[in-house]
Amino acid sequence: MAKLTADFVHLHVNSHYSLLSAIPTPKELAKAAKTDGQDALAITDNGALYGAIDFYKACAAAGIKPIIGIDAYLAPRTRFDKETNIDKPRSRLVLLAKTFGGYQNLIKLVTRSNLEGFYYRPRIDDELLQEFKQDLICIIPSFAGEVAQALKDHNQEKAEQRLDWYRSVFGQDCYLEISYHPEILDHEENQKRIRDIAQKNHTPLLAAHDVYYLKPEDRLARETMVKIQNGGVVDTTNERDGAENFSFTTQTQMKEWFSDAPEAISNTIKIANDCNVEIEIGTHWYFPNYIIESGRTPDEELRVSAYAGVTWRGLSLDEKEVKDRLDYELGLIKMKGYEKYFLVVGDLLREARERKILTTIRGSVAGSLTTYVLGITNVNPLEYKLPFERFLNPERPSAPDIDMDFADNRRDEII
Repeated sequence: MAKLTADFVHLHVNSHYSLLSAIPTPKELAKAAKTDGQDALAITDNGALYGAIDFYKACAAAGIKPIIGIDAYLAPRTRFDKETNIDKPRSRLVLLAKTFGGYQNLIKLVTRSNLEGFYYRPRIDDELLQEFKQDLICIIPSFAGEVAQALKDHNQEKAEQRLDWYRSVFGQDCYLEISYHPEILDHEENQKRIRDIAQKNHTPLLAAHDVYYLKPEDRLARETMVKIQNGGVVDTTNERDGAENFSFTTQTQMKEWFSDAPEAISNTIKIANDCNVEIEIGTHWYFPNYIIESGRTPDEELRVSAYAGVTWRGLSLDEKEVKDRLDYELGLIKMKGYEKYFLVVGDLLREARERKILTTIRGSVAGSLTTYVLGITNVNPLEYKLPFERFLNPERPSAPDIDMDFADNRRDEII
């Protein structure tokens, strides 16, 4: 990774993948960072990684170092507790991936937060943080972080207790976020408390400015989105000095606001240097782990199944046209590494037939003899002189596309 030249980079940033909460696209965020000379940028969408790959590509195209993270929702008790008026998430935690392994841990956290912890929002808890802490940087937010909330409630004991816990889990990768919002009642007073507890507990500070839109004048558009989500009426008269500002601030502005805490600015660069996630995109295909009970390889299993299907379809391998066409298709499928894909789709359609679920297949796959003898399609391409190459050929860079339709009142059975 090239050495960063910026003095400050944004590490708490929401894209439009924070549904009904933020406005900018990843491409717009990358462009804003590039324009301001910020050669690294984080994405920390609300409890989700929907935008990670889009963001990664946008940053790569703009020459910006991408930092992948989430702004996680925390369960007040455990992720399994879901009691009305008690377990709705109130606190947040920003997590950034240092390595590809850390990125995989973020994926696991997001998955478990949805499958096990969802209650109003996808929630994580202390147990999950302990389990998937490896190669993650923890940033305790200045607004909704547990420490900030406890200090706002003048509960110093709880603030120190939670800070001690985060430090015990993340060690030197635990930071307390501070932000500048004098327009928000009591915010600056609470930031002073955060600075004090950070100094007392030897916890590094991080300067941040939660980004939800690019320009200050976009505030009303973002407020409209929030009202759509939460209900209420947008105050269109609130175009005044002192309105909340969560725009994409410049390095110059951030250094001016935090001139009395230069280490909080420089720590953004330290973290950006520590985060080095490289994601291979478009170099490998990952198919389900299809278990072959016969012990054959995927290529062998596909060939055996296809040959058996020739007889089932009333054809014969003694016919040169059938044998040559089938061997040609199977050879190309093997060369491209798609054997498991065809086995999985064939298994889905077999299950549907056995359950008498109506199905159909659309598109260029009708030109494949292999899918016909596997029972995936129901049109003999030889009879209608349909070319296989429109579906799959040696030069095609993308995976084959088999469009499957199942009776809509029975799709759940297949899923």
